[in-house]
Amino acid sequence: MQSVQTSHLFSLAGVKPLEGLLRYRDHCLVATEKALAHCNQRRRVSPCSGEELKQWKKVGKFEYFRCEASGSLFLADLPEPDIWADLLREVSRYRDSSKTFHQEIRPSRAENVLKPKLTWIKNVLRLHNIQNASILEVVTPPSDLTPFLKKCNYFGEVLTVDESDLLKQETIRNHAFHTALLLESLDRIYDPKNLLQVTSQHLKKGGLIFVTALVSSGFDMMLLQEKNIYLFPPDRTNCFSRKGLEQLLEKSGFELLEVSTPGILDVEIVKAHLKQGASISLSTFERALLDAPEEVCNDFQAFLQKSELSSFARIVGRKK
Repeated sequence: MQSVQTSHLFSLAGVKPLEGLLRYRDHCLVATEKALAHCNQRRRVSPCSGEELKQWKKVGKFEYFRCEASGSLFLADLPEPDIWADLLREVSRYRDSSKTFHQEIRPSRAENVLKPKLTWIKNVLRLHNIQNASILEVVTPPSDLTPFLKKCNYFGEVLTVDESDLLKQETIRNHAFHTALLLESLDRIYDPKNLLQVTSQHLKKGGLIFVTALVSSGFDMMLLQEKNIYLFPPDRTNCFSRKGLEQLLEKSGFELLEVSTPGILDVEIVKAHLKQGASISLSTFERALLDAPEEVCNDFQAFLQKSELSSFARIVGRKK
């Protein structure tokens, strides 16, 4: 199994600025509260380990549970699947509108997030000698990545499908793809285990699945915990640990080919929270590390990548 590091550097302000996120986050929290007024189920069992979930902490008004076996986090309550699907679509449209900061950072995200993802996908396909690949992109539209996939003229077919529609088996009939992309889809979907299983049904034998996710086992998540501004529903309805993602994919019939945490923003995210006035209990060592010169922080971030302790995970799996 491969673990990949990266030296591609960019600033937090260029891809997900803490200050700009707050308006979008507040919108999501209000929209989630309205959706949960129709709540009819409490999650009891971890999709990773199958064990009973335990109480963790609250993010604003919302209770999260924890899988003790993997360290993964899950929003405790959910409404009907259709209500959740409507919520995901509404916040996705809002995120893409002129009312949020996302329009302002679109060029930076294209250069620093989307293009490297496209390069990663193409390199993995070359490594496995998959040419003219058909791609199934599973995402709540609109997707910023779709235009890049279609314009690069590298893939034989690109089909973008709403995650919630795919779960209802309403969109694709008798069609198998070489590759499926679930880029942060497992973070927000109502039933992540079922989404993986349904996606697998639409892959050819030996087909590849690409997964990215924010993970609870990363440095900034472990330090900030429920005070991490990037942890909120519905975008982070599920916050798997790296171990939890591995368990989930293997249980869903995938052989893991690459598991890595090539994130570069963990230290910067913690510093940004402290600058915003977040009250975080830090050890003497943690405080000294965060106050260290830039080259020391960069070396530590490289260590987090290598040790699979960054909060951004990237996985490639192959359908058995």
